[in-house]
Amino acid sequence: MSGPADAFRPLGRGASFTRANKLERIAFRVAWLLLARFTPPPLHAWRAMLLRLFGARIGRGARVYGSVRVWLPRNLAIGEGALIAGGVELYDQGRISVGPHSVISQRAFLCASSHRLSDPLFELVPGPIEIGRGCWIAAEAFVGPGVTMGDGAVVAARGALFEDAAAMTVYRGNPAQPLKERRFGDA
Repeated sequence: MSGPADAFRPLGRGASFTRANKLERIAFRVAWLLLARFTPPPLHAWRAMLLRLFGARIGRGARVYGSVRVWLPRNLAIGEGALIAGGVELYDQGRISVGPHSVISQRAFLCASSHRLSDPLFELVPGPIEIGRGCWIAAEAFVGPGVTMGDGAVVAARGALFEDAAAMTVYRGNPAQPLKERRFGDA
């Protein structure tokens, strides 16, 4: 006999990933650990090549540091000249796209999935993240699933962005709120 408590047993069924998906992620993690994690910072081209081998789309001149964590490279696109700094977590169960010349600073966390709260087993729901051209996600900021950042948008350090960010606008706080318009030449 089941009662109300039985409706809240999320460990009874987790996210359903195929065996092939799990093996792909294991293979990538092992390859990244052995071939990229401890490489010197200037070896961006080497790390980009390794990400491409696992299905990522990496633009020319993009720089990805060895301490970056990628959940599934084939769900990742990084534009030309973009920078993914040390300690960044790209939790790309859903697709993450980083526009050209954007910067993701140290220890930022981009999370492209959530769970259906109306499901007692918390079904996984991917939510793609789109980062426009010339954006900046500052140190330790969080960008949640389904968020789009317009070109030139900024999330300040430790900000938490749960909704779309307008182009050329600076956001800060948790939840992140617009602070001011971004203008080049301003401090």
